[in-house]
Amino acid sequence: MRNGIAAGISHSSSPFTSPPPLSLYIHLPWCVRKCPYCDFSSFEVREGVPEQEYVAALIRDIEAALPLVWGRKVVSIFMGGGTPSLFSARSIDTLLTQVRTLLPVESHAEITLEANPGTAEAQKFADFRAAGVNRLSLGIQSFNPRHLQALGRIHDDREARFAVELALRNFDNVNLDLMYALPEQTMEEALADIREAVSFEPQHISAYHLTLEPNTVFYNKPPPLPDDDMSAAMQEAIEAELAGAGYEHYETSAFAKKNRRCRHNLNYWLFGDYLGIGAGAHGKLTLHDRILRQIRHRQPKSYMERVLAGSSLEEERIVASGELPFEFMMNALRLTEGFPVSLFSARTGLSLTAALPMMEEAQRRGLIERDNFHIRPTVLGQRFLNELLQLFLPEEG
Repeated sequence: MRNGIAAGISHSSSPFTSPPPLSLYIHLPWCVRKCPYCDFSSFEVREGVPEQEYVAALIRDIEAALPLVWGRKVVSIFMGGGTPSLFSARSIDTLLTQVRTLLPVESHAEITLEANPGTAEAQKFADFRAAGVNRLSLGIQSFNPRHLQALGRIHDDREARFAVELALRNFDNVNLDLMYALPEQTMEEALADIREAVSFEPQHISAYHLTLEPNTVFYNKPPPLPDDDMSAAMQEAIEAELAGAGYEHYETSAFAKKNRRCRHNLNYWLFGDYLGIGAGAHGKLTLHDRILRQIRHRQPKSYMERVLAGSSLEEERIVASGELPFEFMMNALRLTEGFPVSLFSARTGLSLTAALPMMEEAQRRGLIERDNFHIRPTVLGQRFLNELLQLFLPEEG
């Protein structure tokens, strides 16, 4: 293994004395139109969404997974997609009611639903709230009509503003997703999007750099994008703008008002557990002696059929010891404040010596800073996160 990972790995006699917090991710895969940059497991609606059948499959899938999470409390629920707001509030209510019947959900659990401005309706948002959703994440991406069109979004700038107003009227915890480094975007246009988002005073803003992912329209036919220097300048300017508006930059792309960090995503980044339910959903579960990665069948029709047959999993594997330092760091080093040293052993079951050679090299390059209690990425490490994470990659073979 690279940098002596294999030689450095040692498990304690009982590596996982107590499991990490458990979240529940529920994937609702349908959308009105697939965006040209999207590489998520999502499918355009052709003949309507089979809501009842799909919700029934989700519930049955959770029932089948219960032995793996028996007795553990769920600290957060996230319904992502696709466009979950395509589903009726009645379906969401049925789903959440059954989740609470099957799993112990913390009384103040964060329950997030992703919504597309093109599917925003006043009564629907109110009904989502009544169903138990307490956090709404709106996929705005931009307030600029030219950029919305370039991104293939189904909403325009007026619908975006209307959706934000509706969301804030019905929820006291709202995230706005924005993107920058868009096709032919200027610095002023990028900052205009951020300033308009800030003007609504949402509790959370996510600002993502547009990336060209394989198996997307943009990857196969790349649009004209800002160069690396301009993209980096946009990132710095956006971070400064949001800091000035009172948003804490706590993760690579995440900015929050005080005490409004996304608890669900924080659990991911701190290498917590999550049960992933739904077509194409991924999951990570810690058992007493191993960590499992799971992937559900991707195609919705196949997923529903497989659930009925008793086998929703397309893939399940034990995470090898040699992979754990990278898997942990890939998440925890996204956090601007890093992580406590003790968390590495608690979440991986490994001695910190497993990652020591890589950490020393990262520190030598000025990518992290550490002491006996805490490890965090430097500003340089945040800017060159991929280069930092590569130091922790195990060798193949």
